Amino acid sequence: MNTKIFCDIADISLIKKFNKKKIVKGFTTNPSLMRKAGAKDYKSYSKQILKICRNKPISFEVFADDQYSMIEQGKKINSWGKNVYVKVPVVNSKNKFSGYVIKELNDKNIKLNITAVYTANQTAKILKVINKKTKVIISIFAGRAGDTGKDPIPEFSKSIKLAKKFKNVEILWASVREPYNYLQAKKLGCHIITIPPTVIEKIEKFGKSFNQLTIETVKAFLVDSKKSNFKIL
Repeated sequence: MNTKIFCDIADISLIKKFNKKKIVKGFTTNPSLMRKAGAKDYKSYSKQILKICRNKPISFEVFADDQYSMIEQGKKINSWGKNVYVKVPVVNSKNKFSGYVIKELNDKNIKLNITAVYTANQTAKILKVINKKTKVIISIFAGRAGDTGKDPIPEFSKSIKLAKKFKNVEILWASVREPYNYLQAKKLGCHIITIPPTVIEKIEKFGKSFNQLTIETVKAFLVDSKKSNFKIL
């Protein structure tokens, strides 16, 4: 499995930089990243991003919390570009499954990225309401699950198995915590992994031997001890 790397970012200067990298096959954003990047107007900021990212897939998320508004926002976001995926949370803040929203948008041939997924049961519910033609990404949050002491790997394995019946569905490893997650995602057979810029840069440096790492680590400790002028008298 050749797991595609997407860059998880909304900062325009970083999108310019990472859009040039061959290793980066697409982008994902969310309202939190947009806010962090300083976006004031969601639509105009997204269109600025699309002027840079013209060919690679990019996800923009709806932020409404009721089904009707989510559908309306999804239609508008879809109209911004042919490379746009409309990002829809699997449930709203009241824990109501977004199945109606997903079906309505997907039936209109709108590409979707279903986000905030944690379980294979959620994946199964999503697969019941989509069509078998229009592209759908299912984003499973590995890092956030791991942060709470839960192993996300079994949920990925089951979800990937379920999605095999759908040629239009891709499973995405979300909420990366370290570069090694990329190798885990590849081993599992994830179609995509979305990664923050700093971690992508570390992945580009893969290949160092354990001996190199040992020497680099010891040298770093030595440099810091000298800079601090440490002495044991």
